[in-house]
Amino acid sequence: MGPQKKVDMTTSKTGFKNEIGVFGGVSIIGGIMIGSGIFYLGSYVLERTQMSLGLSLLCWIIGGIVSLLGGLCFAELGSSCPKSGGLVVYLDEAYHPIVGYMFGFTSWLLSGAGSIAAVAIAMPTAFRGYMPLSDMTIKIIAIALIVGLTAYNSLGIKQGTILQNAAMIAKLIPIIAIIIGALLFGKQSPDLSLIPAGGADVSFSKIISMISFAVVATLWAYEGWTNLNSLAEEMKDPARNLPKALLIGIGAVTVLYTLFYFAIYKVVPYGQIVRMIKSGNLYIGTEAAKSIFGNIGGSLVLVTMLIAMFSSLNGMIISFPRNYYAMAKEGHFFKSYGKLHPKYNVPTTSLVGQAIIASILVLLRDLDQLTSLVVFTGMIFNLLGVIAVIVYRKKFPNLERPYKAWGYPVTVIISIALFAGLMINNLMEDPVTALIGLIVPAAGAVVYLIFDRKLKSENNVNREV
Repeated sequence: MGPQKKVDMTTSKTGFKNEIGVFGGVSIIGGIMIGSGIFYLGSYVLERTQMSLGLSLLCWIIGGIVSLLGGLCFAELGSSCPKSGGLVVYLDEAYHPIVGYMFGFTSWLLSGAGSIAAVAIAMPTAFRGYMPLSDMTIKIIAIALIVGLTAYNSLGIKQGTILQNAAMIAKLIPIIAIIIGALLFGKQSPDLSLIPAGGADVSFSKIISMISFAVVATLWAYEGWTNLNSLAEEMKDPARNLPKALLIGIGAVTVLYTLFYFAIYKVVPYGQIVRMIKSGNLYIGTEAAKSIFGNIGGSLVLVTMLIAMFSSLNGMIISFPRNYYAMAKEGHFFKSYGKLHPKYNVPTTSLVGQAIIASILVLLRDLDQLTSLVVFTGMIFNLLGVIAVIVYRKKFPNLERPYKAWGYPVTVIISIALFAGLMINNLMEDPVTALIGLIVPAAGAVVYLIFDRKLKSENNVNREV
């Protein structure tokens, strides 16, 4: 693929409506990133740092920096190639269409639809502590949520963004209220020294290993920032607004997470935190809310969690279908997925197809095991996306880059090292599941070759005619 084709790809005149501004972009990123995990993931971080409050906060900051470094790379890719499909397009251009296709196919069949299914199931499950709900009832509610939000987002990107903005504000209000309340009324003086609890004699290398393991847990909370690039064609002035939204969104979420856990440590006594985690009660965020607001604090957290999950679900339903649209436009997927609704200018078939697969996954058992298979694969594609910044610089030297990754090439190399290290850690922790997860993208490669043969046959027939 020559540079001229790449320049052509930067023109965003394909029928999409440019309705997403900077705040809308930040809402989509924050909506997907800030889920119910903010209330319990901190317990895993504390466990992995041997209950060190100082090290745990450091890990939240490092997790944000890792995500921000990745965001710098995706900001450059998105501003120079503002096309619907995001990572699918970047991998196509940097390496080969089969690489982008493998990522998109994995998302279509399992990881994207599976994430939607998991969040849709988690929402009604949160009510089990308040009312008896059978497994089938939960599945029915989950499918209704998927179908309802899919139908709503089929009415246009503007409507979807309005809902996302409203949900973002609604869930931030109680989280910020908890932070402010804790900082004002918290009576604890947390020990923020960067050593394991009890002053244990631990080597520097052991502490580094602990931090690395704990940062992986924080990255689950930061997951989702890559999805805005899939909506680049629907942003207003994407060359300027996409990088702004990425950096503001990731930066703001990093500050929010760090402040939230510092606020918890100001309110909940250290001994109580330790006892809760050891007894299996991971929701230390809920305990902080109860300490500040009394019994109403528990209800406040429940409402916040529901809004957060709803926002995350809506954000995923909006962004993922644009990847499948890009696959179809490239010529190696169902043609109907590459068509926009004549009135609402959204990839309707892609949205509906996603809803069907997600609903099927809701009905399957062991959903958590199913989606965990693609964790390692997702890390591979994110790593390839970061490396693509260097490949683009070499392959398309004359490409206009409205935004360039700050500190290139040092920051990009650091990003590559960090993502590669996390991927290797995941492979070592659970090699069987990681390798099994490669089956899905491998199947995607086979499907690509089938479509490729069909496309070449059609092109030969057209030339003969």
